[in-house]
Amino acid sequence: MLDLDLSGHTAIVTGASLGIGAAAVRQLADHGARVAFCARHDDGVAALSQYAPESASGAVHGYVADMADPDSVATFLASVGADIGPADIVVNNVGASPSRNFLYMSDDDWEDLFQLNLMSAVRCTRHCLPAMRAQKWDRIVMVASGAALYPGAALIDYAATKAAMVATGKALAGKYGPDNVLVNSVLPGLIHTAMWDRAADEVAEATGGTRQGVLDGNAARVPLGRYGTADEVAAVIVFLCSDAASYMNGATIVVDGGEGGHI
Repeated sequence: MLDLDLSGHTAIVTGASLGIGAAAVRQLADHGARVAFCARHDDGVAALSQYAPESASGAVHGYVADMADPDSVATFLASVGADIGPADIVVNNVGASPSRNFLYMSDDDWEDLFQLNLMSAVRCTRHCLPAMRAQKWDRIVMVASGAALYPGAALIDYAATKAAMVATGKALAGKYGPDNVLVNSVLPGLIHTAMWDRAADEVAEATGGTRQGVLDGNAARVPLGRYGTADEVAAVIVFLCSDAASYMNGATIVVDGGEGGHI
């Protein structure tokens, strides 16, 4: 029988008030994990903190943190350690994907996105690794993007940060696999979240179309003919965090309905 039980485990999920992060928090807790998550805004943190997991052993703890700020990251991680103990699961999910023109991006634009998307994952992983190595049962998931493999010019810096996450995860998998610290990357494709609604609104305004028209056009290029859902990505994350994935290490798993191979 597939063993997805996470009772007795403690997970950290970054950038998790909405979308894939929020879905991962709920599903990890539903499978029995104690889950600490963070987001930048009080209202989003407060709302998800009220989630009642399906598992009696699951729990959700929310914190306000800016993962682009090293001091805020350190405060968040220290608070989690004091409140619920060391994590044996880390889901590095936080990230932003601004659309902008390469020729007009400054060095600060590049640096700011690397601080949020990559360095937050580096800092969280580095903080948790010593205890993980001692525990000998641990999971780290890098939530990257299909853009890491199939980059587009409008998201060039985003793609670069996500490719760096995949490379970092692959290197860590080789280094810490002997300690049973398993590190894998998940690369979502076209997943229907609020971010895609906002992007569709911008395109619709510029072209005189409608949000639904833009969304339908995007979905048409996916072999499955639709957007994915945050829950579908979260299900893969839960699998990688479970004993069912005990021989998965250094993997790069694309969750995109087949879009990447047909671009």
